[in-house]
Amino acid sequence: MAAAVGAGAKARIKVAAICGSLLEDSCTRGLIRSAIEISKSSISGVEIEHVEIAELPLLNTDLEGQGRFPPVVEAFRQKILEADSILFASPEYKSVAAPLKNALDWASRPPNVWADKAAAIISAFGGSSHSGSQYRLRHIGVFLDLHFINKPEFFLKAFEPPAKYDQNCNLIDAQARESLKQVLLSLQAFTLRHQGR
Repeated sequence: MAAAVGAGAKARIKVAAICGSLLEDSCTRGLIRSAIEISKSSISGVEIEHVEIAELPLLNTDLEGQGRFPPVVEAFRQKILEADSILFASPEYKSVAAPLKNALDWASRPPNVWADKAAAIISAFGGSSHSGSQYRLRHIGVFLDLHFINKPEFFLKAFEPPAKYDQNCNLIDAQARESLKQVLLSLQAFTLRHQGR
């Protein structure tokens, strides 16, 4: 975990950002890019790293041997272990996206590296339904001993006017970017409070 810094300076937190969509040009992945950009430009003390899950094999305990995991899984678990908190970017399906569920399962294998981490969820959706995957992810998080911020919630209606994204799926809507910033500030404050810093 990140250590506290000198008097007057804000303690730093390391955030592992995980995208539930594997599409390179997805709106969900665009949220992660924007969160990283916002944290660098306007939030002191927050370092976000996008931790990829695309290369994780499907969960198969036969791949575990003598207390070790496949190298790509070991590397993923280490990134989670080293983070102070987690930012989940979840596409809004009727349930948790399969790649994200797979990542949750691998990192929860004993010892559970999700345990006692602060977390937040952001999502984008294009249809009329929303919130299903976020609420299911929160439910799973109870079992994994994750501690989610309750507010603000972030559900972006990706295709409603005015335009939320540019042609490269970068978030351009000022109100949405401000809402995302507020989520990051809330996660930062909750993480520091949770760690007693």
